Amino acid sequence: MIRVHHLEKSRSHRVLWLLESLNLDYEIEVYQRDSKTQQAPDALKKVHPLGKSPVITDGDLTIAESGAIIDYLVNRYGNGRLQPAADAGEEWVNYRYWLHYAEGSLMPLLVMGLVFNQVPKQSPWFIKPLAKGISDTVRKRFIQPQLTQHMDMMESHLATRGHFAGEWPSGADIQMSFPLQALKATQSLSEYPAIAAFVERVENDSAWQCVVERAGPLTMPGE
Repeated sequence: MIRVHHLEKSRSHRVLWLLESLNLDYEIEVYQRDSKTQQAPDALKKVHPLGKSPVITDGDLTIAESGAIIDYLVNRYGNGRLQPAADAGEEWVNYRYWLHYAEGSLMPLLVMGLVFNQVPKQSPWFIKPLAKGISDTVRKRFIQPQLTQHMDMMESHLATRGHFAGEWPSGADIQMSFPLQALKATQSLSEYPAIAAFVERVENDSAWQCVVERAGPLTMPGE
């Protein structure tokens, strides 16, 4: 039996969505963040040394990292579903790009924005104005311009096809769901209708709705 080690306010909802999309049986073990530090509990380190989520166990195997989990589940249980065939040429390359882009390029920017947003809040009172100035400058001059480039690229791609690769939902779409849901929670999407439509499509997907019924709605750090 596949077991998902599911941490609240984490990226593991998309793993549950994948399992629902593949119609696989699975169990959920839920972990709560520390109310003060918002860190994962030490109990997760008994599953994987880094104590992060998502992590799945499948028999004697333990698999961490969302991309690795998606690759494992799609290749072992997909029977050709949720990814283009290896001989599909450009479409297969496109699928692989978005599968790895989500965590390799997009999420570091979003995490950096979250960290710098927290810097003034976590600073001693006497340096809060300085910390806020530094934080605002980094976000305005570096993070936001980079993020705008990424959003423009994704908008252009989604505007012509409605999703990222393969047949809906592919493993790449599932991997990309979390960062775009995070964008929706932190950025105005008024100038990005294709991104907004993608997030709406995710949240209207019947398999996603099964996840919400079983595990509750997705929440983001800080909410």
